Amino acid sequence: MLWLLIATLAGPVVAETELTVQPVADDVYAIVGDLTQRSPENLGNNATFGLVVTPKGGVLIDAGGSYAGAKVLHEAIKSVTDQPVKFVINSGGQDHRWMGNGYWKEQGATVIASQDAVDDQHERGSMQLTFLSNLVGDDLMATTDPAYADVVFDSEYTLALGGTTLLIRHLNGAHTPGNSFIWHADSGAMFTGDMVYLERILGVNTVSDTQAWLETFDAMAAYHPEHIVPGHGHAADLAAAKRDTYDYLVNLREKVAAYMEAGGDMNGAAAVDQSAFAYLQNFEGLAKRNALAAYSQMEWE
Repeated sequence: MLWLLIATLAGPVVAETELTVQPVADDVYAIVGDLTQRSPENLGNNATFGLVVTPKGGVLIDAGGSYAGAKVLHEAIKSVTDQPVKFVINSGGQDHRWMGNGYWKEQGATVIASQDAVDDQHERGSMQLTFLSNLVGDDLMATTDPAYADVVFDSEYTLALGGTTLLIRHLNGAHTPGNSFIWHADSGAMFTGDMVYLERILGVNTVSDTQAWLETFDAMAAYHPEHIVPGHGHAADLAAAKRDTYDYLVNLREKVAAYMEAGGDMNGAAAVDQSAFAYLQNFEGLAKRNALAAYSQMEWE
């Protein structure tokens, strides 16, 4: 496992950010960023990214949280390969999945995303830029301009490069409406984007669909992957992904449903018992908010 401390110049401000390069299988890597909030230190790269290296170039799963964040991500990639990044797959519409697209296009990479992801990016891009400017800083975000996919697909896309094939599938969303998972059959590695959180609690937001999230997880798990490269946290196995993501969502929905059936209103939903998952990082900051968001969504199911 390689650990990198990289200084990046973005305008007048110098930021330092940590990325851990975790080998997963032959020529397959997880590039693991911060588990906490976006910040000037992590340049919006508070997520995990994937890399597949082939004799004809690399495929990067998710672009980084900013232009400066993408440059730092590129330095991490250079620590394991001299191959250029030929393709970048946006696994969804969350900022760290696509805000670095502009940098990668400048390097000559082709960006691929589902149509629902691109629609989500257009819908929320301005809000995300404001959010990132507040957390990362105006100076560090000054070079970041929204850039969208060159190749757009509806539900499935097969990418072949250098004798390697990646299957990209988008079903009905999860954390965001455009979430896709990426299957690398040769290594048994599954890249899940924000569909899987490991080590830290997942976030349910206004565009999440917790029921579709479970269905998408089931579809991903049906491939019986040997390795899970998540959207957050270190790569692990399917059992760990089920424990930290699927089981959390099931518990959340069950507890909120029972509370609703008992006549509870939204104001009290934050108190539903999620203590079985208190081991996850950021639990105190997100568990109550997740319960309120789940209640709001489940009212309409």
